[in-house]
Amino acid sequence: MKSCRREFIVRSVVGLASSAFFPLVAHAAEELSETDPSAVALGYRVDATKVDKVKFPKYADGQNCANCQFYQGSASSKSAACPLFTGKTVEGAGWCNGYAKKG
Repeated sequence: MKSCRREFIVRSVVGLASSAFFPLVAHAAEELSETDPSAVALGYRVDATKVDKVKFPKYADGQNCANCQFYQGSASSKSAACPLFTGKTVEGAGWCNGYAKKG
């Protein structure tokens, strides 16, 4: 019985230590550039006010990454992760054609 308890304690400690490390890894994500192939495919712009409204008629004034349901930061975050661009961060002031209003 002692080895089971010991194994449980070791795994718990390792689990807690690794969970403390994951936020550090998340912050190390690369910033998405407008020339990235996935960004080009979704029409990503770092500055939503510079979206071509003719090419992207879905865009409306006031839409940006910070108020999109996919944005994984707070509305006041300068940048955050987005699941549409795996492993990359997007600008809160940005926009892409995958935009979906929060709420």
